[in-house]
Amino acid sequence: MLIFLTLVAVIAAGLTLFFWSKRQARHALLAAPLTDGQRHLVDAQVPILRKLPRGLRAKLEGKINLFLDQVEFIGCDGLDVTEDMQLSIAAQACLLVVNTELWYDNLTTILIYPSAFKSRQSRHSGYVVTEKEIVRTGESWNRGPVILSWAHSQRGAMNDHDGQNVVFHEFAHQIDDLTGSANGVPLLSDDQSFSEWEAAFLTAYDTHVRAVESGQPTVIDPYGAEGHEEFFAVSVEVFFERPKALRRSDPEVYKQLSKLFHLDPSQWH
Repeated sequence: MLIFLTLVAVIAAGLTLFFWSKRQARHALLAAPLTDGQRHLVDAQVPILRKLPRGLRAKLEGKINLFLDQVEFIGCDGLDVTEDMQLSIAAQACLLVVNTELWYDNLTTILIYPSAFKSRQSRHSGYVVTEKEIVRTGESWNRGPVILSWAHSQRGAMNDHDGQNVVFHEFAHQIDDLTGSANGVPLLSDDQSFSEWEAAFLTAYDTHVRAVESGQPTVIDPYGAEGHEEFFAVSVEVFFERPKALRRSDPEVYKQLSKLFHLDPSQWH
């Protein structure tokens, strides 16, 4: 019995030390700035960050460090992953969570293709399953990985005012999935209620679907009519890249996203 109790105590002490070490390493990464070279690459690759309020810059750099330590980037179809690719994607992903406690807890891998890639899609109709290949610029899987086209990721980052950003889109899905399923309702912040979120997004979604079906122009990409989870993801793209337009067209959606991310990009200059 004494040997057993001693063994249990040793294991408990080891686990305590392990988790303490992990917490310390996390805190150190979050407190560490980027190097001057990394900062230059990030600003060159992701120009929207030049508008970021100064008080958030240190938070962003710490989260980029944590992201780079956590995630493995794998090149596909012969792509050699470079530091600027990693920094660009990490910076865009971390911008979404720069001022919140949200984090990509389940993500360990990002696959990067040189350009658009083929993906197999299965559809079920009763006992009949059909599969087809579709061309994609990004995918977000439950609990990871995220799959990205570098050509589209780079283009989306460099053009920061068109409301289209594949990295924002796929990482919005990752945030959405933190609840256990991507359904357009992410983990809400303390100052939000589900009823307010639902009222804002369901109303906006229904209006959006009707506009798309009737061929009317929309601020939010028409792809948002594919489902609530896609409406959330494309809304996030517009929230960061065309915030004033979103605030005018869908003020309640803008308000909820501003509360979710604790950000007001319409005030960035």
